[in-house]
Amino acid sequence: MIYLDYAATTPMCQEAIAAYAEAASVYFGNESSLHDIGTKAKQLLALCRRELAAMINGEAEGIYFTSGGTEANVLAIRSLAAAYRHKGNHLITTEIEHASLHHLFKQLETEGYTVTYLPVDRFGRIRLADLERAITPKTILASIQHANSEIGTIQPLADIGRLLRAHGVLFHSDCVQTFAKIQLDVQEIGLDSLSVSAHKVYGPKGVGAVYINPRRHWKPVFPGATHESGFRPGTVNVPGIAAFITAAQQLHRRMADEQSRLERLRNRLLHAIAAKQLPVAVEGHPDFRLAHIIGLSVAGYEGQLVMLECNRAGIAISTGSACQVGLQAPSRTMLAVGKTPEEAKQFIRVSLGAATTEAEIDQFVSTLERLTSA
Repeated sequence: MIYLDYAATTPMCQEAIAAYAEAASVYFGNESSLHDIGTKAKQLLALCRRELAAMINGEAEGIYFTSGGTEANVLAIRSLAAAYRHKGNHLITTEIEHASLHHLFKQLETEGYTVTYLPVDRFGRIRLADLERAITPKTILASIQHANSEIGTIQPLADIGRLLRAHGVLFHSDCVQTFAKIQLDVQEIGLDSLSVSAHKVYGPKGVGAVYINPRRHWKPVFPGATHESGFRPGTVNVPGIAAFITAAQQLHRRMADEQSRLERLRNRLLHAIAAKQLPVAVEGHPDFRLAHIIGLSVAGYEGQLVMLECNRAGIAISTGSACQVGLQAPSRTMLAVGKTPEEAKQFIRVSLGAATTEAEIDQFVSTLERLTSA
């Protein structure tokens, strides 16, 4: 089967599988144990922390490993918001955040916080003027994704960071879709916190990480927790973390070459759609977007039908974020960029990855052509 759903998850690379096997057999100790076997695991964990920090130009003491991107988002926001609650109760986010953050902010509204959900333009980008207008003396934190998981639009994080820093507002970003895909520098952007996930970068599921600037205070979500400096409870998954960092390093080293290759595949797909005059529109920003995420609207066809027909043809695509698949409601992202509910349901997402070939792109386009000409 042709896999074109890399934004949902990726297969583990061989290097990560080998790293997991070695860590599970050699560094199997509990990193909190005081004996030598525990110390070996702790040393490997410290190395992983340093390597991850280096990839984002952060500091090792700001890295906290989690069970994935969702937990990373939740713990980052909750721990920072609680620590700065005495300064205010106003939070800012966007209308197109990942479900984990969208639902978290809705929950926080029931806990005494007020939340501003920034609108986006038709390409999925926020307007800096809207952000500046939203800031009040009670604003303590803003969470704005690096790139959208459905249409790939990249937000201007450096500009956002400068604006928030000037107003003394903490800045968190969900970087799950961008980590090791495009350059990510917490110092340059001015990020106080970010979240990443292993299974988006050819690592294992069930592993992620939060980075919090060591100069920022945070309050434990789980009082009394001892693992990860009290950031979360539970025995640390050292083999999974070793596999995560190994996979991330592999992708990070070839980042520029891989992005160029994916850009060529993307252009091949879009040029073929245009040449065949298919009733397909490209969603997202034409310039500020990830190469590997391609959002498409197929006029006159519901996305679920297109996805099922592709599946029947042996091609795996999606109708949006995997965390929202199965819900009857249209994509929040599509509604936010101005689509009607009917138009929003015509959305599909194609996402490319390490094993994607030109032949697979051509086969997908042929499948689309057969479907739309039937």
